[in-house]
Amino acid sequence: MVVGISGASGVIYGVRVLDALKEMGIESHLVISRAALLTLSQETDLTPDDVTQRASVVHKIGDVGATIASGSFRTMGMIIAPCSVRTMGEIATGVTSTLLTRAADVVLKERRTLVLMVRETPLHLGHLKTMTALAEMGAVIAPPLPALYARPESVEQIIDQSVGRALDLFGLDWHAVRRWEGLK
Repeated sequence: MVVGISGASGVIYGVRVLDALKEMGIESHLVISRAALLTLSQETDLTPDDVTQRASVVHKIGDVGATIASGSFRTMGMIIAPCSVRTMGEIATGVTSTLLTRAADVVLKERRTLVLMVRETPLHLGHLKTMTALAEMGAVIAPPLPALYARPESVEQIIDQSVGRALDLFGLDWHAVRRWEGLK
């Protein structure tokens, strides 16, 4: 699984994706933007090494010759958590400037699953049109939103529920997800 972490607020979503994949024994290929590293320092006490050590393979943001830049490198797909509006826009236009957006473009062209945990609010019409274009191309737009029916008791549970539901889109069942059990 390719994991992209862009500079939007919510870098912990990407960190928890890496944790979940590691727990499930799934190889992860991480690409993290420079802006994400800045966000990491503002939102957490984690270092870049703390994040990269969670991944099976780490690719440099400028390495457009990396394995994940080619459709011949087989993956189950890609998740970008969080996904910034800039990253979303690059993917939608196909004009990619980094390995993060190139890898996403490859996933789309190969008809693999691309999940974008878009972190922006409020949304203007341009954002919505970009999301529509991406959905028409086959991407799944999955903003991380709290599932209050799960009765979260902590921010960590809210984050893990969103991450787990995003991983559901790849057919992965992470133990942290609290499933709806019907009305009681």
